[in-house]
Amino acid sequence: MVSNYLTTETGAPVADNQNSETAGPSGPILFQDQLLFEKLAHFNRERIPERIVHARGAGAYGTFTVSADVTPYTRAKFLGEIGKQTETFLRFSTVAGNLGSADAVRDPRGFALKFYTEEGNYDLVGNNTPVFFIKDPSKFPDFIHTQKRDPYTGSQEADNVWDFWGLSPESTHQVTWLFGDRGIPATLRHMNGYGSHTYQWQNAQGQYFWVKYHFKTDQGIKNLTAHQAAVLAGADPDSHQRDLRESIERGDFPSWTVQVQIMPPADAASYRFNPFDLTKVWPHEDYPPIEIGKLELNRNPENIFAEVEQSIFSPAHFVPGIGPSPDKMLQGRLFAYGDAHRYRVGANADHLPVNRPHATEARTNGRDGSYYDGRHGRAKNYEPNSFGGPTQSGEPLWASVPVTGGTGPQAQPLHAEDNHFVQPGNLYRLMSEDQKERLIGNLAGNIAGVSKDRDDIVERAIDNFRQADEDLGKRLESAVGALRKT
Repeated sequence: MVSNYLTTETGAPVADNQNSETAGPSGPILFQDQLLFEKLAHFNRERIPERIVHARGAGAYGTFTVSADVTPYTRAKFLGEIGKQTETFLRFSTVAGNLGSADAVRDPRGFALKFYTEEGNYDLVGNNTPVFFIKDPSKFPDFIHTQKRDPYTGSQEADNVWDFWGLSPESTHQVTWLFGDRGIPATLRHMNGYGSHTYQWQNAQGQYFWVKYHFKTDQGIKNLTAHQAAVLAGADPDSHQRDLRESIERGDFPSWTVQVQIMPPADAASYRFNPFDLTKVWPHEDYPPIEIGKLELNRNPENIFAEVEQSIFSPAHFVPGIGPSPDKMLQGRLFAYGDAHRYRVGANADHLPVNRPHATEARTNGRDGSYYDGRHGRAKNYEPNSFGGPTQSGEPLWASVPVTGGTGPQAQPLHAEDNHFVQPGNLYRLMSEDQKERLIGNLAGNIAGVSKDRDDIVERAIDNFRQADEDLGKRLESAVGALRKT
């Protein structure tokens, strides 16, 4: 019979939850008070290590509904027919801040989406920007170290940030995005999401295509100025999380129109720039976005820790008909994300409800470790075996891609227009005069924080923007110079 009594972790009733056991009313606590030790020991272990990046997050469940026939491009079953719905879980996050940081800050937002498909979970791990700061994963730890607290000062330092960006000109495009109006979204509902990377789709006939994902907010784009964000971050550090939760509670379900760009594989080698370079976008006039579905968030998590903090996403979680591309950053993330979760949550993090497949059963030979729930019973844990265990399918999830050349560290081959500055320059020239002024003000205010004796860092940073657009460089130099004289 189920009672309403408070119990221990093993189900025994708790007689007194207000007073510890002592040797007399005023004496020391007794070692036999196992309820006290159980509570304290559990409390000491309640927090798993926070994510190294994307620590600050919010999430919600929803549905993805197919609105177009994409079977000529992919055999993924959850995309197989118009009207088909798939359960999803979406986690938003900031990148650099820790778990206790404010929401309204200038930072890219993670946009990590899990599809609970009938062929297993498919994770699409992207951001609210279509590009990123770097294009080779070997630079990722160095980049993140510049965004985190300095080993000596314990604070984020402009010296470190702009020294790295100035010496990494491929970051100019993303930095222009970050310090523009979209660098601080007003809410999580009022921003776009992007798969960012290039992925592979393969159809039932074995043909493959390169694709990019876009999630266009149906709520419209809304942003905060630097001043508005500073006020909001101080007044309500949880503003974005609160807005998402309350909008779903009142039935105002946020949604995004899902689009893809599709590139025939024959185009990739001769395209004017490297299509697998994460610091660049595919211009829409070259590959027009095609609407394929609608994403709606309509259910809040019941427990933030269990469902948002312990949720795991990995771009290596593919389903048949979808796979990776030669995008170097994607290739690095195929390993890094899963490894981070095995360290942070445990080898069996996929056993947790938020991470388990919904419409199918995971059948592996992995056993034991933290969170292992004994789901396999007495089944043999090796393959091949003659006891009826699971066997390999013999059918690859995605198409093989031909490769040539020798091994060893090497830069990707340059295409005709592989230039770090063309696209950020184009982005600047698309801005209105008001947008340009805000961009320059945001950049100048940050660059001016570089140490007074490190003008070389300042000059390098400004020169990258000058190469993107002469007007941008000239105006930025003037704005930074004025601030550094004060």
